[in-house]
Amino acid sequence: MNEITVFPPATVANVVCGFDCLGFALDDPVDAMTLRLTDEKGVRITHLDDYGLPADPERNIAGVALLAMLDAIHHETGFELEITKKIKPGSGVGSSSASAVGAVVAADKLLNERFSRLELAEFAMRGEQVASAGRHADNVAPCLYGGFTLVRSVDPLDIVELEFPEIAVTVIHPQIEVKTADARRMLPAEIPLKSGVRAWSNVGALVAALAKGDLELLARSLEDAIVEPVRKTLIPHFDAVKTESLRAGALGGGISGSGPSIFMLSENQSTARRVAAAMDAVYAESGIDFNIYVTKINSEGVKFAGAEI
Repeated sequence: MNEITVFPPATVANVVCGFDCLGFALDDPVDAMTLRLTDEKGVRITHLDDYGLPADPERNIAGVALLAMLDAIHHETGFELEITKKIKPGSGVGSSSASAVGAVVAADKLLNERFSRLELAEFAMRGEQVASAGRHADNVAPCLYGGFTLVRSVDPLDIVELEFPEIAVTVIHPQIEVKTADARRMLPAEIPLKSGVRAWSNVGALVAALAKGDLELLARSLEDAIVEPVRKTLIPHFDAVKTESLRAGALGGGISGSGPSIFMLSENQSTARRVAAAMDAVYAESGIDFNIYVTKINSEGVKFAGAEI
């Protein structure tokens, strides 16, 4: 096999209380990426979208990830990559991770699956660092593994796959950009011990709620007094969206990654659609363009051409 097409999914990171450690994959939206093996060494990238992302592989997220993989195999081949992004850069739903993970998963398949998933995650994180200026895997992990994941450690990398019930997801993406690196600079350098204990307790409770399918406990655990109060100032109408979503029946939610997208979890699709209507009502008069997705958790991660998308 010399060519393959993959569809890496969008992801939600942090999941309110799990800053830099929790994440889950979405069924929609997904990017499309076609990768070919070439005799010419190095990486060549073509973008089939209008986002103006760099084609230079040393400045491109997918390119950096592929170059790291080529280093590991002593540049015995080259890659030609075509990218069609449906996950808008700066949207807060893991656009950069989708590029990095999609590239390395496709490359590994063409190389007859030489690498473990942890090794693929390491390659993808090299690309992710281009966008976020930090070493973290809370988007990379669910994009690669699918489902809900917890990153126990990044040094050494340790990713835990979590059990989860069937729940629906609603995401609103205001068409503004929040750069991850900028959003990280807003965060406090230190937090009170009391706040840390509260956050750790919520993460533990959330993991337990997912494993038991306890939606009431899940709702109580979706609380953050550290990151959300700071970052929500970057997102117009955040409080109104959250309030109206809860009123429509959402279990809870918050900022997706560093924003500007906002996600809400619901018990079922019909509730998720009511949440979408509530979000729409908040933003309809705002003058800000937006997209809304009603979807579910993607348990597979990156899908291959020929699979159901």
